[in-house]
Amino acid sequence: MAEKNPERLPYRLRVPFLASTELALFRALTELMGERYTICPKVSLNDVFYIVRPNENVHFFNKFFRKHVDFLLCDRQTLIPAFGVEIVRPISKNEARESDKFLDDLFTNAGLPLVHVPSSDVYDPSEVITLFQLAVSKIGGSNPLRVERHTDFVPNCPVCGKMMVLRIERNSKGLARKYYGCMDSPRCAGLVAIK
Repeated sequence: MAEKNPERLPYRLRVPFLASTELALFRALTELMGERYTICPKVSLNDVFYIVRPNENVHFFNKFFRKHVDFLLCDRQTLIPAFGVEIVRPISKNEARESDKFLDDLFTNAGLPLVHVPSSDVYDPSEVITLFQLAVSKIGGSNPLRVERHTDFVPNCPVCGKMMVLRIERNSKGLARKYYGCMDSPRCAGLVAIK
């Protein structure tokens, strides 16, 4: 017999999903870019970027874990990211946000333009376009994100599909063998040999 009053899970729908300034910018971006880009709101940074050799660079994980960019504009056909858009909240003249600096560095190093749009309830299309042009000029046309770099390559597990980590196994003579093992080891035994 089913329970008459099953306990309700402690989750609720977040309403509104976008704040008024975010919704206003989303509408402005849709009007300006909707034919060319798919506009994705509140995209997690770890869905856009990955950490090269994660077991060697584990201390970088907390810098972007649970953080997002306000909007990500992606090519409509390939969904390759083309722009990040961040709403800039007012801060005092001498105050510098460490998280804003990190976001700037992250996008710049990846060659992906990050557009900073001042928070407002109304956005002037010509001002928004100028901010996009400024972001593109800051990058300088290069996009190392789209360049294949063999040394940065980390395979996905052939068994479960999760990211793999570099592992080193030493034998009784002290000789080391490097290979990629599943990050879900020992539950997953997936491995990829390094030649």
